Amino acid sequence: MSPEPVRLSELVATLSLVSDLGMGRPMERVLRQTVIAMRLADDAGVGPEVSAATYYTSLLTWVGCATDTSELAELFGDETQLFADSHDGDLAGVSMAMFLTKHLGHGSSPLRRIGMVGKFLATAGRGVQKVMESHCQAASDLAGQLDLGESVAGPLVQAFERWDGRGVPGRAGKGQLAPAIRLVQLADNIEAFHFSGGIDAAVEVATTRRGTQFDPELVDRFCARPEYFLDGLGEFQAWDQVIALDPRLGERMTDAKLDTAFDALGDFADLKSPYFLGHSRGVAQLAAEAGAAMGLPDQEAVNLRRAAAIHDIGTVGVPSGVWDATEPWTLAQSERARTHPYLAERMFSRVAALKPVVACAAQHHERLDGSGYPHGLTAAAIGPIARVLAAADVYQALRQARPHRPAMDGDAAVATMRQEVHDGRLDAEAVNAVLGVAGHRVGRRAVLPSGLTRREADVLVQLARGLSNPEIAEALTISRKTVSSHLEHIYTKIGVTTRTEAALFAMRTGLVDTLAG
Repeated sequence: MSPEPVRLSELVATLSLVSDLGMGRPMERVLRQTVIAMRLADDAGVGPEVSAATYYTSLLTWVGCATDTSELAELFGDETQLFADSHDGDLAGVSMAMFLTKHLGHGSSPLRRIGMVGKFLATAGRGVQKVMESHCQAASDLAGQLDLGESVAGPLVQAFERWDGRGVPGRAGKGQLAPAIRLVQLADNIEAFHFSGGIDAAVEVATTRRGTQFDPELVDRFCARPEYFLDGLGEFQAWDQVIALDPRLGERMTDAKLDTAFDALGDFADLKSPYFLGHSRGVAQLAAEAGAAMGLPDQEAVNLRRAAAIHDIGTVGVPSGVWDATEPWTLAQSERARTHPYLAERMFSRVAALKPVVACAAQHHERLDGSGYPHGLTAAAIGPIARVLAAADVYQALRQARPHRPAMDGDAAVATMRQEVHDGRLDAEAVNAVLGVAGHRVGRRAVLPSGLTRREADVLVQLARGLSNPEIAEALTISRKTVSSHLEHIYTKIGVTTRTEAALFAMRTGLVDTLAG
């Protein structure tokens, strides 16, 4: 039902941007890594199956690290700093233990750090190993949901294994790594060191770790002509290069596969914090049912369902410590959190076929009165499906526990939603639809902003359309005196003193659209 098809390569390449954001790395890092990996694969003369596996393995290798990070944040503070330092040394055995010990309890008191280091040494770091394994398994599972096959799912579980057999979890012996992950591991480090130190740094890291972390044959190929493998890496648009390299030749996704993929992306976003688990699916179900109850056109209903599934994908770009904070956010934490709708918009900006879906997803924290984020849009700029998504997101969040509060019961959630409508932040019709499909009793009369009565809202809408007091009286079949009385009450309730301000309020709170006709 999409106006134009979405290519599998576009969707998976977008996931690589999720990895970049979640790991605090420069944008298109994984894309550049993929260009290098494909050049290495071509030079090594691998067959079409290994080439395709290398392509998709490279794009997905680190996505698990970007999402399931709460445990890492608990151990190491800001997980993005841990990832930023992870290429510094040849991490295995004692060197890995020293690296992790150095980062344990970052930002904590000295006493707590000592305790954490002691526990880490006593357990031989098994907790960290478990996290690393779960990251690999999450990426592998995602490959399965995207129908990429065992040729991709298999190498992904070896992301932290090594050529010499000393990696994590240590199930692959020396020389037993899948060809795709051998290529990806070398390309990953080549890109990182080239980005920070140029060709010489890339050659040095490959040479130093030849036969330990990396396949010696691949290292020799790279070192024989590094300029070829790194040619233009800092000059071209990596996105365009990667899409052009697609070994599946632009395979299009069916609507069914796209819906499955979007559900998987929502699940991945929810891994960012234990408190988010099930949130995206809950919002998607509420939004879809509310949209159906409102009689949305078919394509808008599809766009709403997909936008709801991925609305929180930008949360992966914000450290887990922000989402898991039990104390009120600092200003800095609040500002980081408020970027997540924009990050979702940015991730998907290059997939033209998903523009209406992404536009809706990016508006789930916008509010009719302009108090939302990231763009501070007002009612006139917030479409019907975005209003439904916002209402579904608020309701689902209220019914789930958060680090700073328990889950609300149904009555409290309804009262909060009604107050949001009263304050002119959420759309009354959307809220009623969401509450209705959630099983709450919804009266015939919509809750209007600022405590306006239905008749006062009708008068205000006519005012916003430019009618004079006599014209309003005629249109609504009431006396001029009644119009004046209503306007006096309206001005008091909405806190304005002029007709222009009143008209702007009507537009910003969606009354003009809601009461049209």
